[in-house]
Amino acid sequence: MEIDILTLFPNMFTGVLNESILKKAREKGAVNVNVIDFRRYANNKHQSVDDYPYGGGAGMVLKPEPIYSAIDDLLDGGHHQSRIILLTPQGERFTQKTAERLAKEDHLIFICGHYEGFDERIRTLVTDEISIGDFVLTGGELGAMVITDSVIRLLPGVLGNDDSSVYDSFSSGLLEHPHYTRPREFRGMKVPEVLLSGDHKKIAEWRNKEALKRTYQRRPDLLENYPLTKQEKYWLEEIKKEKK
Repeated sequence: MEIDILTLFPNMFTGVLNESILKKAREKGAVNVNVIDFRRYANNKHQSVDDYPYGGGAGMVLKPEPIYSAIDDLLDGGHHQSRIILLTPQGERFTQKTAERLAKEDHLIFICGHYEGFDERIRTLVTDEISIGDFVLTGGELGAMVITDSVIRLLPGVLGNDDSSVYDSFSSGLLEHPHYTRPREFRGMKVPEVLLSGDHKKIAEWRNKEALKRTYQRRPDLLENYPLTKQEKYWLEEIKKEKK
């Protein structure tokens, strides 16, 4: 995968891209990430990329020329199926399903906005408008980092075990089940016996039920559109009775 990030603050990405899973993914060649300061595409001697809004108002607005020039340059390399993503509070809410969809692409371009907003004509370039939540950030950089991390970890061979991402919270539609490791007992708290039984069928059932229980307790909204099996419906009724 090729990822290009258009930003005015490229140094913000240094630590994120050079640590942990993202660093390993780049070293393995699973992904190539380019962080581009789009100020270099400014068409004036002061390299200004913003201006006052027509009609008045507070703040500055990102000009269209630098973004258009940067995108033209990037697409000149032959990418015809690129996803051009604008980070904006007005965008579609980012979810695990969005990450899974983007992970199937060959080329992603992120536009990190700043200031009061961006010229509306920039929108004609983009294929996706995405928000990571109902809150306002200084710019799109943190959103781009979040999405980049979420997508890259889904690429084949990035995680030590490709099954790891399959059982993540939200991947199945439920929150993830509890995890335990050594020691078997810690300060009076014991590992559930079923996990020590070696019975893989019972372990799978326990994990499924615990995932359902945790989702019901913490994010019941996720169950509204979740296709419960007959067994899960039975477990859910048990879980509701336990809560009472």
